[in-house]
Amino acid sequence: MTPVVTPDVVAEFKTNLSELNLFEGNLNELVISEKAFEYNINTTLFSDYAHKQRIIALPEGTSLQYNGDGLPIFPDNTVIAKTFYYNVDERDLTLGKTIIETRILIKINNNWETGNYVWNETQTDAILDSEGSTVPITWIDTDGNANPTSYKIPSSTDCYTCHSNSDRILPIGPKLRSMNFNVNGVNQLEQFINNQQLTGVMSSSSVRSLPNWEDPSLSLETRARAYIDINCAHCHIPGGTCADESTLNLAFETTLEDSKILEQVALIDYRISFFLEGISMPYIGTSMRHTEGLDLVQSYLNTLN
Repeated sequence: MTPVVTPDVVAEFKTNLSELNLFEGNLNELVISEKAFEYNINTTLFSDYAHKQRIIALPEGTSLQYNGDGLPIFPDNTVIAKTFYYNVDERDLTLGKTIIETRILIKINNNWETGNYVWNETQTDAILDSEGSTVPITWIDTDGNANPTSYKIPSSTDCYTCHSNSDRILPIGPKLRSMNFNVNGVNQLEQFINNQQLTGVMSSSSVRSLPNWEDPSLSLETRARAYIDINCAHCHIPGGTCADESTLNLAFETTLEDSKILEQVALIDYRISFFLEGISMPYIGTSMRHTEGLDLVQSYLNTLN
């Protein structure tokens, strides 16, 4: 009997997501190819309460290379994919999910390129689309409440806005400090090291960890600064899209004094207190106020007045 050979992941922007070979079997089951692996981050970006599946596909025989606590060095032809979906009913996951989009980053000739795949209504495939769109979606939460929203799929310009630093596109999520935590009882970086998916570092103890903003055992400041880091710092850091418009440096490692938060408490509080596209913060990437996260940040800002 001829063995089944898993096809290589294709590091090109094809018309259909299925052509990239990131998944096996029925595409909408999101079964990750053996040529890729899942990663998670300890504190997550808010995206209108959507769930996300994150995967990395490395060319055969390569690895992520340790480069400090931030982004590792990714080999050329790395594919990073993030799929956004809503469970139909959070109380009964057997009812399935509605998949909205899969965002792709591919490293080509030492530069990252972005592409978005929008899933069709039959959930059989997703089509490359650079224009962006709005998708009406309703899901039922754990309390049984129906939640309608107009989910915004970003355009290629939107992708550049968030992922650009010093005019180069970079990943945001898969920093080593964001992946250094236990998943199902096992440290994720240790697992990557053991699988030779991460090289150049012997132990996860050599890497700092970005705290989980939802961990109630941590201080208010720690939780709020972690939330601000993942939701705001990709634009509000040196080289970020907002660097020429704002003095804020919102990376978690930045001291409170150097972050310039103290100088702009009132403005920050105002810009996150409501949702109005193009004025409120975050500037793009969401269509509603994130009640839990922003209440946390405002509670922290109140301690600085």
